[in-house]
Amino acid sequence: MSDNVHIMLVDDETAILETLQILFRNEGFQVSACSSGPEALERLAEERPDIVLTDIRMPGATGLEVLARAREVDEEMAVILMTAQASLQSAVRAVNEGAYHYLQKPFANDELLAICRRAAEARQLKVENKALKKEIRRRERQHADRPVGKARPFTDVLKLAETVAPTDSTVLITGESGSGKEVVARYIHALSDRADHRFYSINCGALPESLLESELFGHVKGSFTGAVKDKTGLLVAADGGTLFLDEIGETTPATQVKLLRALQEREVIPVGSTQPVPVDVRIIAATNRELEHEIRRGQFRSDLYYRLNVIALHLPPLRDRKDDVPLLVQWFMDRMSGEDSPGSMDDEALQLLCEYDWPGNVRELENALEHALIVAKGASVGPAHLPERVREAPPAQLVADGLPPNPSMEVIERAYIAWVLHAEGGNKTRAAEVLGIDPSTLYRKLNRYGIEV
Repeated sequence: MSDNVHIMLVDDETAILETLQILFRNEGFQVSACSSGPEALERLAEERPDIVLTDIRMPGATGLEVLARAREVDEEMAVILMTAQASLQSAVRAVNEGAYHYLQKPFANDELLAICRRAAEARQLKVENKALKKEIRRRERQHADRPVGKARPFTDVLKLAETVAPTDSTVLITGESGSGKEVVARYIHALSDRADHRFYSINCGALPESLLESELFGHVKGSFTGAVKDKTGLLVAADGGTLFLDEIGETTPATQVKLLRALQEREVIPVGSTQPVPVDVRIIAATNRELEHEIRRGQFRSDLYYRLNVIALHLPPLRDRKDDVPLLVQWFMDRMSGEDSPGSMDDEALQLLCEYDWPGNVRELENALEHALIVAKGASVGPAHLPERVREAPPAQLVADGLPPNPSMEVIERAYIAWVLHAEGGNKTRAAEVLGIDPSTLYRKLNRYGIEV
């Protein structure tokens, strides 16, 4: 059992330290030695030993301080305390604070080795038990939170998401508006080691620059007009968890610089403050824009792009996974209608939904089903209950008219926004709802693309 077991020895008496090193190396332990408490405090996080054997009375830092630091680094780390001046009170305190054992000097070598071997076995059992419970929870979450879909292009993305979820790598999710980027981001969070902490989401395109920076980084009282009290930013609030940055391509260069610094330094400086605040947060970003094209245009920083694009996931549009439409229809109808009055749909209506090209993707499908269930008033959904654009308009042709071969995502987005506005009779508020974006974001896009209503 001693093979590959790493033990850290801590004692300010050189003779005892050297004797213990020889003893444990001869028994097959991996040994590291510290001649003082402060040295052990510095090296614990880096070396992460399985066992710490430390004297209690040492100058600079006591064995109890080493114990406290070891518990911070790894609560499963076994700490054995030894002292020449044992007392019942100190022994009780040590055990209450998490020590595995309390040993009085002098002691027999066989006794010490037996205690350390039992400590190694106990640690191994705890680690294996913790890993097993973690895997059980991960599988339960995977089953409960897995996004709906069986089409190959979509399941390939989910498999990659499941692979990267346990890591802390930054993820960039690309895909058309409404394709389910936040759903996948939440799925990654649910399968990660951060699942017990919060998931926060912010739409970077829905807020002006000053307000977005305040939301992300926080601010201190008096930093600007209206800042009547300190505010914690989302990067700090999400500490230990995940922050989803939707529409990251809409951020300004100034905000991009601050985001880059936060990612590199793992700290943020609230607006109006000079004191950095450390953060431990996983970033998942999403965009429906081609960021490499934005980099060439000078609208997006290349260094931030490469920092975000560690793991790239591209979600296919719903028109490329038509086999998933019936599954999504059933899932949305079950969720919207409830168990007491489950909704139903006739075959003709379902056929129309399967034939439609869904330029607004899953979000548009959800809106169409909500419309249909309201109009149907509890009856089975038929073609007449579907939105007019689904029943009658040839969407693929309407959106594609006038597009060049192999159009960019921006060209497609412009055409789609224009088509939705046309379908909604120029009603910008309703168009924003169909598009699934904030009205202020729609107004910016209309100005940017020069679309006249």
